[in-house]
Amino acid sequence: MKKTISFVIRYVPRPLLQRVSPVAMRFFAWKNKGEGVECPICNSQFKKFLPYGRKARENALCPNCLSLERHRLMWLFLQKETIFFTDKLRVLHVAPEHCFLKLFDALPNLDYITADLESPLAKVKMDVHDIPFPENSFDVIFCNHVLEHVEDDLRVCEEFNRVLKPTGWGIIQSPIYELEKTLEDPTITDPAEREHLFGQRDHVRKYGKDYAERLRKSGLGIEENHFVENLPKELVQKYALPPKEIIFLCRKGS
Repeated sequence: MKKTISFVIRYVPRPLLQRVSPVAMRFFAWKNKGEGVECPICNSQFKKFLPYGRKARENALCPNCLSLERHRLMWLFLQKETIFFTDKLRVLHVAPEHCFLKLFDALPNLDYITADLESPLAKVKMDVHDIPFPENSFDVIFCNHVLEHVEDDLRVCEEFNRVLKPTGWGIIQSPIYELEKTLEDPTITDPAEREHLFGQRDHVRKYGKDYAERLRKSGLGIEENHFVENLPKELVQKYALPPKEIIFLCRKGS
């Protein structure tokens, strides 16, 4: 199972994967029904979640809504710490995740815009280096696991800063490794070498502990929120949350 998932993630084109995964997962959702874990996004219960990742992590993927550990954490954070589900907000969601898409789109308080360069799930085809919206357009921006793919991450953050309203905020997550400083080399273009150095064939950098400091150079305000560490351990286990993941909360800066 782990090897199959690892192979599929590595070699099946992402747009195709986004289309077929919900259908393919129906069997596993039925097979794994139980009471060991629960997804707070879709409220489904399973014996355990499915493994997921190039180096497959146990108990990671909800076979019903396709949420991962970080998605379930973000959902709880939005519920408990923000006005996302109550206030009138205009939202830009870059590279929208399947588990959030229909739920966010159905919220009556949101003007919800999804965007991506390739994803079939997005409404707007957009290069994040050049966002086609005027200044001060959005109350909220979500951009998760995208910056490690883009040519110029600081340029992208400058664009986020530009289109956020003065009171705007957002969540910008990326994989963070045990490195003191982010590793990148734009001269490396070979997919195999990129996978070896950066963790994935289409990654162009590997972020270290300087992630927040690095993104602040764009002018965007970045806060490190340790929300998960304040949750009861039983809840972390029940929802299979990432126990150490920092939520990088952004706000419009200078």
